[in-house]
Amino acid sequence: MKIATFNINGIKARIDALPAWLDVARPDVAILQEIKSVDEAFPRELFEDRGYHVETNGQKSFNGVAILSRLPLEDVVRGLPGDDSDEQARWIEATVVGKTALRICGLYLPNGNPAPGPKYDYKLAWMERLQTRAKALLADEQPALMAGDYNVIPQDEDAKRPEVWQEDALARPETRAAFRRLINLGFTDAFRARVQGPGHYSFWDYQGGAWNRNDGIRIDHFLLTPQAADLMTDCGIDAEIRGFEKPSDHVPVWVNLDI
Repeated sequence: MKIATFNINGIKARIDALPAWLDVARPDVAILQEIKSVDEAFPRELFEDRGYHVETNGQKSFNGVAILSRLPLEDVVRGLPGDDSDEQARWIEATVVGKTALRICGLYLPNGNPAPGPKYDYKLAWMERLQTRAKALLADEQPALMAGDYNVIPQDEDAKRPEVWQEDALARPETRAAFRRLINLGFTDAFRARVQGPGHYSFWDYQGGAWNRNDGIRIDHFLLTPQAADLMTDCGIDAEIRGFEKPSDHVPVWVNLDI
């Protein structure tokens, strides 16, 4: 099973590019972030016609997450538990059943800038709630993953110019510590389990010729429970599509699981 995560930065802006990538990459499951659409306006027929089941957790003009799956999506949950007052659409989870069941959690973690400040406080509080959900996933002892745009640069090697990110919410020590706490629960960073060293990125800013200079950062991640990590056969980044027409500033990251 090929599972991909992709921050599309607006479904309207990617109405041609996203289907074109799906037709070539053919993931069994695609986890989308920043759909920037309410549920009713999401063009689900475009993907249903390609054989995908579609579930969304949308929000007008901002945020929004979705799961597209060739297999039926069961037990769908919208919203990260822990704060009933949080109205931002940043979390969706569902189960797909291949040879075995897999719990898929799609997330769009808050950016947190400017930091310090209220937005950064929200980011760290959101990560605390994510920690609680992660512990519950591990307690289930079933294959599960949490994938999406984490807005976290885990280490200096995950940025072309780490020095410019030191005070940014994506790389501040508190952010990295919260991410490490997730990993240390027993999760596997799928990409780093397969590929080591610098120069591997999933985001390039639209400004300043970042793509042409490969001035990128790695902020889109798959975290796998031990049961899911045991099933992983490969993981990669489709970096080349950043150079296509009307691209997102992110590119897809994917894993293959024997499931």
